Amino acid sequence: MYQHTEFDKQFIRLRAEQFRDQIERWQAGKLSEEQFRPLRLQNGWYVQRYAPMLRVAVPYGELSSARLRVLARVAREYDRPDPELLARAQTTQDLLGDIPLADGRRIGSRLKYGYGHFTTRTNVQFNWIPLSKAADVMELLATVGLHGIQTSGNCIRNINSDALAGIAVDEIADPRPFTEILRQWSSLHPEFSFLPRKFKVSINGAEEDRAALGWYDVGLQLVRNETAELGFRVRVGGGMGRTPVIGTVLREFLPWNQLMNYLEAVIRVYNRYGRRDNAWKARIKILVKSEGQAYIDQVEEEYRQIVDVEGGPHTITQDEYDRVAAGFVEPELDLPAEDAAARAATEAMLRTQAQADKNFGRWLHSNVRAHRHPQLRAVLLSFKRPGYAPGDATADQMDAAAQLADQFSAGEIRVTHEQNLLLPWVRHDQLVQVYQAAKALGLAKANIGLLTDMIACPGGDFCALANARSLPIAEAITERYQDLDELWDLGQIDLHISGCINSCGHHHSGHIGILGVDKDGKEWYQVTLGGADGSTLSGPAQPGKIIGPSFSASEVPGVIEALLDTYREQRQPLEDGLHETFIATVRRIGIEPFKAAANAARHVAEAHA
Repeated sequence: MYQHTEFDKQFIRLRAEQFRDQIERWQAGKLSEEQFRPLRLQNGWYVQRYAPMLRVAVPYGELSSARLRVLARVAREYDRPDPELLARAQTTQDLLGDIPLADGRRIGSRLKYGYGHFTTRTNVQFNWIPLSKAADVMELLATVGLHGIQTSGNCIRNINSDALAGIAVDEIADPRPFTEILRQWSSLHPEFSFLPRKFKVSINGAEEDRAALGWYDVGLQLVRNETAELGFRVRVGGGMGRTPVIGTVLREFLPWNQLMNYLEAVIRVYNRYGRRDNAWKARIKILVKSEGQAYIDQVEEEYRQIVDVEGGPHTITQDEYDRVAAGFVEPELDLPAEDAAARAATEAMLRTQAQADKNFGRWLHSNVRAHRHPQLRAVLLSFKRPGYAPGDATADQMDAAAQLADQFSAGEIRVTHEQNLLLPWVRHDQLVQVYQAAKALGLAKANIGLLTDMIACPGGDFCALANARSLPIAEAITERYQDLDELWDLGQIDLHISGCINSCGHHHSGHIGILGVDKDGKEWYQVTLGGADGSTLSGPAQPGKIIGPSFSASEVPGVIEALLDTYREQRQPLEDGLHETFIATVRRIGIEPFKAAANAARHVAEAHA
């Protein structure tokens, strides 16, 4: 993983000191609320429904065990609400009421604290830290190189990538040096600190798009041209929210060393012409969609000016690339001498264990990924289990995951887009031990890629912007589908839940998407089908289609069950006892049969009520 330079460390420490000064001046009345707001936002501090929320940056998802332990300490020592705030929050939830389920049970919000929440953009959030403790927290984070710089605000946010970056077997080139170069370039960039709206960049270096490139303001795919030169396919103008848009390809091939010059042109034109009078129309996707070719022409002209007139000031030299790439130090692993016979023996041992333990066999298939080094594997720890919100981890669980990283993954762990954790340096011959250790912690659920491996935002339980709660809906579905035999029969399904149109739960890209909406002051939910993030399973990125009027909270679990029953009835058999996937069935027969089943489920729920 990347080793921070002394400059990086000092930069983060000084930023923490500066933030303490800003907080003290705000508390003393020397900074107004209006003056303080952009300062706290660009350090990752929001004010949510009940309490402040801190978003900690985890660039390209990489964490050391030492950093994860500090995050655990933040959860344990600082993520503790004022009793009065907690009581007020609980009163509000009580007024909303629990959600009745078809089996007579009721399910409601669980306003827990002492947690970290892993997000779809590989950040970590805390929901209950008081602003009076904010400076202490930032200085603690800075001791291990963590911060909240540009995790919020109208600036270039932290750069995303694939959780398998640097280790994937299908990798064209490692994207992490480029993400780090962009991080250094964009941090506190004076020209781009107050853009019309937030700006997000994602980079993918593999043949499979595991970084959801089509859904980003800028999506960068590493490619090689006909002469094997390395460069980028550049997409601009993707995004979710009220208007889901897939990014437009501006360049099929941009030489890698021109990345910053071209990105500067893209953002300069956006900064110049993006809407600032309407927050709902301020994202770059609106500018690209409305201007079309005119926007592309402006970018190309700006790029020509940067290169020809300004001399290409941000051209990445080979020396600069090599300097940054050298910072990604691979761990020194104690690997046994292995030949073909030893590798075959390990494979035979794993097959024998998988035959003896069905769940271990499933875990090998769903939670273990191939590695470019033949003696290594990447292992996913599932943070989707009953009683916890998707992506939530207690302080103890974060400490335990750090211990697994130390014991089995050279002290490194990564946050994934799907809100799980990944051990990137696991020895092939230690998979049984890893499984047993993860199982003891409740993190070895063989549900990766299945229905209960859902994505969900915190929703109305915490977020002031949300129209409805996400977490009780997620919990109701999770509890209903705990039978692994049933989950495996259903196969791979992306279920994404957002509490509002801001789409933090990426509902647009879910095979099944659930969106919380406000209807006469009550919580309702819109359901979409057929969305895709761009991965091999899902196909090209596209938004799902709404299947009808919104459903009440009590109806949603039954609607999901009806959709899945329809899939089972309509899917086609494949070879070896397999079946057509859910998304393939939706695309083959369309949404009408699913829509009819959902409406029938609504009528059953109404009759039952």
